[in-house]
Order: sequence, then C-alpha cells, then structure tokens
Amino acid sequence: MLFSLRKNEWFGNLRGDILSGIVVAFALIPEAIAFSIIAGVDPMIGLYASFTMAVVIAFIGGRPAMISAATGAMALLVVDLVKDHGLQYLLAATILTGIIQLLFGYLGVAKLMRFIPRSVMIGFVNALAILIFMAQLQQLQAANWLMYAMVGVSLLILYGLPKFFKAIPAALIVIIVMTLVTVLFHLDVKTVGDMGSLSSSLPVFLFPSIPFTLETLGIILPTAIGLSVVGLLESLLTATIIDDMTDTDSNKTREAKGQGIANIVTGFFGGMPGCAMIGQSMINVSSGGRKRLSTFTAGVFLMFLILVLGDWVVQIPMAVLIAVMITVCIGTFDWHSFEYIKKGHYTDTAVMIITVLTVVFTHNLAIGVIIGVVLSAILFMVKISKVKVDIIPKEADKVMYRVKGQLFFASVDNFVQALSIKTENKRVILDLSELHIWDDSGVEAIYKVIMQFENDGSTVRMVGLDKESRRMMRQLRTYLKNSSR
Repeated sequence: MLFSLRKNEWFGNLRGDILSGIVVAFALIPEAIAFSIIAGVDPMIGLYASFTMAVVIAFIGGRPAMISAATGAMALLVVDLVKDHGLQYLLAATILTGIIQLLFGYLGVAKLMRFIPRSVMIGFVNALAILIFMAQLQQLQAANWLMYAMVGVSLLILYGLPKFFKAIPAALIVIIVMTLVTVLFHLDVKTVGDMGSLSSSLPVFLFPSIPFTLETLGIILPTAIGLSVVGLLESLLTATIIDDMTDTDSNKTREAKGQGIANIVTGFFGGMPGCAMIGQSMINVSSGGRKRLSTFTAGVFLMFLILVLGDWVVQIPMAVLIAVMITVCIGTFDWHSFEYIKKGHYTDTAVMIITVLTVVFTHNLAIGVIIGVVLSAILFMVKISKVKVDIIPKEADKVMYRVKGQLFFASVDNFVQALSIKTENKRVILDLSELHIWDDSGVEAIYKVIMQFENDGSTVRMVGLDKESRRMMRQLRTYLKNSSR
C-alpha cells in the first residue's frame, strides 16, 4: 500500500521523532528561502513546497525518516523556465514532474539503483558534504566577527552538550539559546529575516493559469523530464544512504511513486518541485528521527513556525543554522574514503574521485553520478575484457587450447588475436570450460576462429562450453552463417 498508517511506522519512536522533526523544521526555513531565490520566485513558494512535500511523503514514501522538500538541485533546473515564462509555468512543470516520476515508479526505474557502484555512492556522499559546506561558506561572506564567534560557540555547544545531556537534541537547544541571546542583546548578526520575508498564509489549492496546448507542453516537458530524473536520483541515493545509517531497508519503488505524488500535490498547492534532502535527512536521523512521524512533524511544524511564530523565526541568527549544517557536513563526509583511496583498487578510486570532482565543479549531483556510473562500467569492461589462452600439446597432430575469460564485444579482438595460430592439418581441441559467451559478438568470434583453423586444413572440436553459451551459439548459428555470405 502507498498510504501507510501502521502504528510502528508512526509511533514507534514518539519523543525522538517529534524533537528531531522540530529541529529539521528550523533548518528548512533558510534553505527553502535560499532555493526560492535561486529559482527566481517568492520565498513562500519554496516554503509551501517544503511543507507539502514533507507532509505528503510522510504518508506515501518508501523511506521513513527521510525529509523531502524544496532543494537546490531542483531550483537550478527551473531558473530559465521561471525567467522566460513565469511562476504559473513552474507550477505546471512541477505537476508534470510528479506525473513522470509516478510513471517511472510503476515502470520499476527504482530497481536500476542496484547498478550504481559503491565507489560512485561514496563519491556522491562526499561531494554532497563538500557542496553543503561550500554553501555555508557563502553565507559567511562579508560577515562580521560577531557572526564568526557565534558559529564557533554554536559548534562548541553542538559537539560538547551531547556528552552531558541527550534528552533534547543539541541542535534544538542551540537554536533557541542563540536566538534568545541575539534578541536580548540586540546583536548585529545576519538573521533568517534577512533571507526574505514571510507571510502568514496557508497554501491554497489552484490550477496553474496556463493555456492547455501542445505549445505549453513543449515548453514545460524538457524541464519536467530533467526535474524527474534529478529528483528521483537524489531521492533514491539519499534513501540508500539513510538505509545504511539506520541499518534498515526501504522500498525504493514506493519512494519513487511517493515522490511523484508529492510533487503533483505540491504543484497544485503553489509550490516549486522538490525531492529528498540529504542534509535535512541527516539532521533528522542524527537528532533521533527514525519513523514517519519525524517527517510529518518537520512539515507541520514548519508551517506552524511561519503562521504562528513568524515574528520569532525571522530573528533566528543564520550563524546557528550554519553551525548545524557544518556538523551535518562533517557527519555526512565518509572519512574512511581516505583509507579507501589507499587500499582500494585504482579503478574504483578513480571513479570515486572523478564523481566528487564532477559534482563539485558542476554543482549537479545527477551529472556526477551518471558520469561515475558510465566510467565505472567502462573500466569494468576493460578489466574483464582480457582473454587468456593456454596451449596444451597433446600429440604430434593434436593440440588443445584452454581459453579463460569473458567473451563479449570488448574482448573479441583479444580472443581472435590470441588464437591466430598456424595449425596446418592438425586436430584442434578448444577447451571452453572456463569461458562464457555473453553476446553475438562473442559467438561470431568463436566461428571466426574455427574458420581460421579450418582454412589451415585443421579440424576443430569444442568442449566444455556451458549451457547458456551453447544455447546462444545454437540460436545465432543460422543468422551468422547467412550474414557472412
């Protein structure tokens, strides 16, 4: 079932989920505002998206405790659409994004996650941590000494307090304390209110005010496809990371469908497209969140902050939120990857490093992951494309060639070259017990080698070929003979 109200999924960690959800709600506000500014829309568009995404995905998502909201990766993809066509086209693109993601979910696209290598996953996590940290440094540009001091003090509390007191998440305590200090002493530091204005109004259901024509579809479809792919990729990768952190499993197909439905709802309620957020998900888990209630609490409390406590929210110092995000960066980064570089295979190390560099320089997680997967596939094919041939003399007129390896399009040249041996008027035995044929190129290469031997007047007998390879040989024999005429 997509809709879940199972007791254990919701109320198995009541106090931890509520407190962690509150912490996440505070952290969502400046992020949502910043992403709205990137996209070129009013800050409330990002806040509405964060509210609806979190609440909807809490019920229908496949990964409990994962936070979905407006994200930077999605915001970057809609800049041109908003600039050229306006907000209404953005809302339509958000709805279409959800529809495409829902279709992807039913087509089982989430199952492709198993083809993402561990080296790419490590690169993705590390690149994400670096990007989050770089974003915090941008917030500190042109800051006064007071803001730097507040970041330092906040970090000391965040790392020191849990050693003595764990009943309430340190992040929640430090946000409240630093906000009170800022207000009481009228400190001159950058606050959430400096990021953008907040309005005390709930999102309302509306249809995008656009012409329903093929021309409109042509405008929003390219953006929607890009949003669908990036959103699902980031969401499913984040789900995998949270799976590892919590030592639990999640339903990736259900998550893909849930992301689609959440974006459809978000578009109809005036929000920009969103997906899972690794930073906020890490805050949630590290603060004790484990169940669906934590995600639901984050969305509901976010709206409560805006509607009821808006005057206080705008006075939260950015320094404390920056400190919280820095702890997320440190916790997200896989510090064991330095050992991985030393001890891992050089191809895996290269894939990890290139994934990190690509993401950091392009600021696009999808591009980095795709390049990492493609590079990993190429290096894997190179690694297994070597075919070894051992010559085993039998008698004066008889010889055996024992072939070892994987025979497919990338290894056929090596195979044919290794068996380009003059054997005039001999009985040739091809021992293929340690060879597997994967495609028609491999079958063709076998026949090519046999023809070479027969042209030298030799007779050829194959032995040891496994069942699947024999079946492929039989299926393609007639086709290859006809095509060679």
